[in-house]
Amino acid sequence: MSTSNSPERAATPPAAVARGRTARALWMGLGMVLVGVGFVGLFVPLLPTTDFLVLALPCFARSSVTLERWLLDHPRVGAPLRAWREQRAVPRHAKLAACLGIAGGYGLFVIAVSPDGWLAMLVGMALLASAIWIVRRPRPTSER
Repeated sequence: MSTSNSPERAATPPAAVARGRTARALWMGLGMVLVGVGFVGLFVPLLPTTDFLVLALPCFARSSVTLERWLLDHPRVGAPLRAWREQRAVPRHAKLAACLGIAGGYGLFVIAVSPDGWLAMLVGMALLASAIWIVRRPRPTSER
């Protein structure tokens, strides 16, 4: 009879190790793509940077503690990422930028697409709900 301390149970099967390496590689690849898109967002108006970096954090948490720490300690984006992770908080300036971006995007949508009334209303309601959710997030304690 085998016990939990036996070598058969303690050894990790090669298939599990391979799955772990594969999963880490996939998480790291996804994290790198998200950081890349976030970097492009620094230069492209209305493409959010912080949102993609927030999404990259759990990817790096599952694949590379070094890259996760690099994002959290980054001098430019580290503070908002830490505020989101620790407090689910959004700085006031980011709330304002998000709401202005949502309003601007909706305006462009209405002008460029000329949607039927029901579609304009549906999109408007979804964007309004998103803006309300963003505004209701707390501010970081460092900003209060």
